[in-house]
Amino acid sequence: KMAGSSAPWIGSAYLFLQSTCKTIVLPSLYESSQKKPSVFKALKLALADSTGSVNGVDMLKVHCSHPHLIVQLKFCKQENCRRFLQSYREGTLQESLQNHLQLSLAMTTVPLEMELKAGNEHLDNMLKDEDRCLECIYREKPDRLRDEEITELEECLKSLIVHQSINNNTAVKDCASLNSPSLPYPSQGSSLSPQVTFIFQGQQFANRTLTPDDHQKFAKLVSKKWKQVGRSLQKSCRALRDPVIDNLALEYDREGLYEQAYQLLLRFIQSEGKKATIARLIAALEENGLISLAEELLGLHSNEDCF
Repeated sequence: KMAGSSAPWIGSAYLFLQSTCKTIVLPSLYESSQKKPSVFKALKLALADSTGSVNGVDMLKVHCSHPHLIVQLKFCKQENCRRFLQSYREGTLQESLQNHLQLSLAMTTVPLEMELKAGNEHLDNMLKDEDRCLECIYREKPDRLRDEEITELEECLKSLIVHQSINNNTAVKDCASLNSPSLPYPSQGSSLSPQVTFIFQGQQFANRTLTPDDHQKFAKLVSKKWKQVGRSLQKSCRALRDPVIDNLALEYDREGLYEQAYQLLLRFIQSEGKKATIARLIAALEENGLISLAEELLGLHSNEDCF
């Protein structure tokens, strides 16, 4: 019997984070009850970017050890761990986290230094040997369950996304000068799309590429109609053919509607790049009667809704 072959691939690592700016002390920000949810949100989104999935890597605990913020990570699939290592090695995880921290904390810049460890091994010294890194991470089994605080922050994040949407719209403008955007979202440069504006409910809106905020809101609010929206998008997106949508439904069935919808839009964004625009998503939402969600994405709901 090959019982061992069916066992899940589980490993653990520690991500050490430190700001190189003296006025930004990450552990102090995380220890602040007001700032903690914002820092957690940035960590969660950057880690999702690195693996291509909200559940690609799990945060078990965040330790404050001045001047470092130390995140204990758990991987349940080797392919997710491999994607994470590639993102870390290429510097895209660092760029992504810097960008998400800027947006969440409404700061102009958050320069970071990162270090990755598994047990006594400093993985930064062996990043070119990916298999050896995977072996070190696999050897380190998680020594704890997820911290209760992390579970509470996960719940808090769901409401935080809606509360911060208005602030983030202005923060994006401050970050427009960044050369490297947060993956997998393309740069919001001047050459977004031939369609510069579009009409919704008689009003004219500027077209733009989809943002992490759009992505999260869509996944949170689209509910059971995510498949219908996917079929509307598939008319102009080969990456969303029926077998792909059906596979997403099966693969993420246990995680629920949020994750299924998140993965659907992730496929669209990764496939279409700069052409993954708000106009195309709004058109798909309109086609399926999801007017309230379209209004939410375009910021048409009054500020009172967020209090």
